[in-house]
Amino acid sequence: MATNLRTPSFASSSSTSTDTDDEGVRGTCEDASMCKRFAVSIGYWHDPYIQHFVRLSKERKAPEINRGYFARVHGVDQLIKAFLRKTECQCQILNLGAGMDTTFWRLKDEDLLPSKYFEVDFPMIVTRKLHSIKVKPFLSQPIIELHADDTLQIDGHFLDSKRYAIVGADLRDLPELEEKLKKCNINPQLPTLLITECVLVYMTPEQSANLLKWAANSFETAMFINYEQVNMDDRFGQIMIENLRRRQCDLAGVETCKSLESQKERLLSNGWETASAVDMMEVYSKLPQAEVSRIESLEFLDEMELLEQLMQHYCLCWATKGGNELGLKEIVY
Repeated sequence: MATNLRTPSFASSSSTSTDTDDEGVRGTCEDASMCKRFAVSIGYWHDPYIQHFVRLSKERKAPEINRGYFARVHGVDQLIKAFLRKTECQCQILNLGAGMDTTFWRLKDEDLLPSKYFEVDFPMIVTRKLHSIKVKPFLSQPIIELHADDTLQIDGHFLDSKRYAIVGADLRDLPELEEKLKKCNINPQLPTLLITECVLVYMTPEQSANLLKWAANSFETAMFINYEQVNMDDRFGQIMIENLRRRQCDLAGVETCKSLESQKERLLSNGWETASAVDMMEVYSKLPQAEVSRIESLEFLDEMELLEQLMQHYCLCWATKGGNELGLKEIVY
């Protein structure tokens, strides 16, 4: 139904996902959002939007966690902007498992929006995000400014506007996902960037393979960015798995996170033509020196080894398909 985004009314509806195994996964959205919110609050990077989605935690996050999130946000942003430059923004972005991500708003501020930006997450998470957008003009006005009419298509699990869409769907149900994206006029012919951050690891290897194949087969020219765990066979990795399990959050796809090579192989074996992967310590080592000096002055880190250990267990991977004339294969970190 069409609802005026300027009115405070909100059509709420319950999540279609009743699987209790998903509760722990949904909880990681809250954890990641609160970590980003805290890091932003002490100056790691500028994001005036995250505070409108997430409350500030009273618990101070460890310096290595804050630096890790800085490297994550910086690394993903660098690859997004490389794709936008190659396509001159004549493209679309599909953020799968987007949570409370604020990339759409930040790209708009930098005049770097693609033709359309799509987000997908569990209906329960989408409902919460849409509520924040509905009741907070700071979030809704940028969407309205880009839309020709006063009204947008919006309900409890769905928003569609000219440049921005949010869809509530389960990424393991590809027919449902495809149907909902088509309703938002996703364009298979347009160069498409797909993003997953700590998403595939919560699927079984078969489920994530199906999603990667679907992505490669659905778009003629595409790039895929994946951020998640790596090197999970060692003792540190096993402790990470055990800690998450205690919170009823099982890493169902951890066997694909054995190494950078296994991460690349998953992409190449599921329809992608090129694949690259770096651990987050390498990403951190390539940060501009001025930025490193700035963030390292924000708070004292007692043991650099802790940061290195953590960063070596997360990675940034990207793959391309087609786009030779655009130079997508030339994108490196």
